[in-house]
Amino acid sequence: MATNEIISKLNELAELRKMADDLNAEIEAIQNELKAHMTENDTDTITAGAFKVTWKTVTSTRIDTTALRKDLPEIWQEYGKTSTTRRFNIAMAN
Repeated sequence: MATNEIISKLNELAELRKMADDLNAEIEAIQNELKAHMTENDTDTITAGAFKVTWKTVTSTRIDTTALRKDLPEIWQEYGKTSTTRRFNIAMAN
């Protein structure tokens, strides 16, 4: 791929990411309106037309790996799992 093609793709990608950010902001705003309605009406479920919306409290228990690493490093070492990934990042060059 030639440099001008890469620049074109990066510009296109930047515009698409901006559009995605804008859409995500709109989605979040609508969700917040629905949550506010549910809070005002003291309900965790709404049924409207073909839609059923739920907003319920979920409780879960997880291991605090930071505390485990600090307080019981030998256990953390024994059960800790290391993974390797590749990170894709785009930054503006200076």
